Amino acid sequence: MPRRILVIDGVDGFDEARTALRAGFEAIRAEFAVRTAFPPEALAAAERAAREAHPAGPRRVDRTDLPLVTLDPPGSMDLDQAMAIERRAGGYRVWYAIADVAAFVRPGSPLDIEARARVETFYMPDVRVPLLPPVLSEGAASLLPGQDRPAIVWCIDLDSAGDTTAVEVSRAVVRSRTRLDYPAMQGALEQGTAPEVMNLLREVGGLLRDREAVRGGVSLNAPEQQVVADSDGWRLEYRAPLPIEDWNAQISLLAGFAAADMMLYGQVGVLRVLPEPEYATVGRLRRAARALKIRWPDGESYATLIRRMDPAKPRHAAFLTEATSLLRGACYEVFNGTVPDRPVHAALATQYAHVTAPLRRLADRFATEICVALCDGDPVPEWVCEALPTLPHLMETGDRRAKAVDRACVDLVEAVLLRDRVGEVFEGVVLDLNDRVDWDHNGKPDAGVVMLREPAVIGRLDGHDLPQGAELRVQLVSADPAARRVLFDWIDADMRPPKPPEPKTPGPRTEQPPAPDSRTNGASGA
Repeated sequence: MPRRILVIDGVDGFDEARTALRAGFEAIRAEFAVRTAFPPEALAAAERAAREAHPAGPRRVDRTDLPLVTLDPPGSMDLDQAMAIERRAGGYRVWYAIADVAAFVRPGSPLDIEARARVETFYMPDVRVPLLPPVLSEGAASLLPGQDRPAIVWCIDLDSAGDTTAVEVSRAVVRSRTRLDYPAMQGALEQGTAPEVMNLLREVGGLLRDREAVRGGVSLNAPEQQVVADSDGWRLEYRAPLPIEDWNAQISLLAGFAAADMMLYGQVGVLRVLPEPEYATVGRLRRAARALKIRWPDGESYATLIRRMDPAKPRHAAFLTEATSLLRGACYEVFNGTVPDRPVHAALATQYAHVTAPLRRLADRFATEICVALCDGDPVPEWVCEALPTLPHLMETGDRRAKAVDRACVDLVEAVLLRDRVGEVFEGVVLDLNDRVDWDHNGKPDAGVVMLREPAVIGRLDGHDLPQGAELRVQLVSADPAARRVLFDWIDADMRPPKPPEPKTPGPRTEQPPAPDSRTNGASGA
């Protein structure tokens, strides 16, 4: 499931806000028990592994001939994936190298124990809290350019329509040629100056998107919130994902589909599954579409509608944020000896496994080892089989905590950057309603969530009989960094009845509703 992402860009130079944010982020780490420091024994194990692990081995193929490149956000150092794409007679060959974390992490070691406690990397606005110590995640295990690295290499052949025709996976030693980033390569593609592998990525990624549509799958490209510093201070902006990010995600999904098929055939593995959305969930989304004045013809699937949405348009962005409700319920399912009854990820409309981010996500190391063993015709390692039953709880606990941390960080930034703007009026769209808050008991909600046009804030809104999907003016009533909460009031008096007086005794209005799930939204993370 994608998560809402917060990026802070160019924050130096605004001391007061920076100090408040730094203190707030530290408080969030303490509140959610985010482990920033590694135990000495885990660090020692990582440093020893970095010194002693050798890229080559008796069962490792030399694939340093492959012209692999990495493609990530600017400045990334934890490089899990490197790709090379070839055009072949009748189709394509995709080489996808994944960092071989098992070459560095010994089962049962202090490093392994610490990784199981962390579960995944936390990307907080002020600091990255890694799954593995930086000596590995940004050093010896990372697929940095010009360095020989142990890797798991997927070789996936596609026909001219993008359908998979053959898959192999093996241990290898690889050497990435260069480190590329999304904005630079998107610009190069638009200017016609991109390297050939990026042209092929666009071509193959587009084919895979078409196959997704045929399957009935969907990828949510909901806008991200981004904090930018300029000469006048700070501002919050929405950022729509670049097309190249989706093409790259399609390659990761391709490997995940191949891994799931392999594990189902071998009757052992760990899948990422998602049930079909409930009828009520789809019905609620249809009501949101009507409120947002988005045409949803009878007979058109939600997946087809979502593909028509443009996240750069405010109403479409609001609908995409609402559509994240379709992805609730994703979980991990393990099996050994029998296959699950419903081994499908409903949003992807096929079987899927996480195998492409082992530097950042715990489960990928175990799933990858299963695939390598099955492809080699070997028994799955005992340490993997022993860990399988524990993985769903570990992963779900870690993912739940990561989402809570993401939400808390964005709430904090919104409150800090708006604290001096109380009383100002903004324009926004009513994104969601809270049916539990009904001051006058007329069956129409009096509280909800508003998505501002500018700045990029999604906050609590109070107002009598709020109209979902309406574009309206709201006034900032409070911005409390300590509580990580902003509150708006609907002020279009000509459009609404006057607000009833405050109750003298505590009632529904005094109760702060829980943060709506629709505020959390991130491809390989499906």
